[in-house]
Amino acid sequence: MSDRLVSLRETIEKVLPEVDGVLALRSGPHGIVAPHLFHKEHPEELTKLAIWPKEPVPDILKIILRAHPDAKLAIVCRGCEERGMVEMFKHAQLKLENVTLIGLQCEQDEAEFCRCAKPFTVHTKTVVGQPIKGVADPLTEKIAAMSQPEKLAFWKQEFEHCIKCYGCRTICPQCFCNICALEDETWVPTGRLPLPSPSMYHLVRAMHMTAKCVACRECEETCPADIPIAVQFRMIAKDVKEMFNYEPGADMEQKPPQLLVLEEGDYKRTGLPH
Repeated sequence: MSDRLVSLRETIEKVLPEVDGVLALRSGPHGIVAPHLFHKEHPEELTKLAIWPKEPVPDILKIILRAHPDAKLAIVCRGCEERGMVEMFKHAQLKLENVTLIGLQCEQDEAEFCRCAKPFTVHTKTVVGQPIKGVADPLTEKIAAMSQPEKLAFWKQEFEHCIKCYGCRTICPQCFCNICALEDETWVPTGRLPLPSPSMYHLVRAMHMTAKCVACRECEETCPADIPIAVQFRMIAKDVKEMFNYEPGADMEQKPPQLLVLEEGDYKRTGLPH
C-alpha cells in the first residue's frame, strides 16, 4: 500500500465519525474500481480503499444527495473534482454545509494521463498528498494552432463518429437540467445511424457547458467513439476566461456568467460596454 493511500485511509478514518458516510473509490471483485460510500459501521471496508483509476465520484454524490438531501457526507476529490463541486455549489445543486471535502493531490503520472493543467486542490482544508505542477495538453495545442477551416473540418469529422449514446451528458457532473434539450427530437432525431446532424448535438451541449466545464475529462473517457470532447470544452474555457475573466471552480465567491445580474459593475467583458 502506497504512502498516499495510507494517508488517505487515515484521513477518512478521522472524518467518518463526523458524517453519515464518505464517498471514495473502492477496489471490488476482479480489481474493478468504483465509487463507494464508506460508513462508520463498517470501517473494515477501508482495506479496499482505492485511488486509481479516477471515476466520476462527484456525480454519484449528486445522485445520493438528490435522494437524501439532509445527509451529511464527505467526498474524496481531486483538483478537477473539487472545481466541479464548487460549480455545483454555485448552481445550488449541493448545500455547502452538507458536504465535507477531502482533497487528494494527483501524482505526475495521473496528471499526464489526464493531460491536466491543474492537478491540485485549492479550496479544501483537509488534503492528502503534495501539489504538483500541471502538464500541457498536446492535443489541445495542436487543434488550437489550426486555421478556422481546419478546425471546422476536424470537428465535423470527429462528430460524424457520434452515435448519440448520451454517455458524455450522463457522466458529466455539471449536467443537471431537469429537462434536457439534448433529448428534444427537434434538434437531433434518435434511432438512425449515422445521425443526420451529429454536430447539432455537440453544439447544443457545448453551449450548455460554457463556463461550467472543469476539465475532469469524464466525457472523453466514457465516449465509445473516442471523440476528444474535452478539448472542445478546454478551448471554449479559454475564450470564457478572456471574455468574462471567469474560470470554473477557481473562486468560490465569483458568480458564473450565466448567473450574473446584468448591471453595471457585475462583470467586465472585453470589448463590450458595461
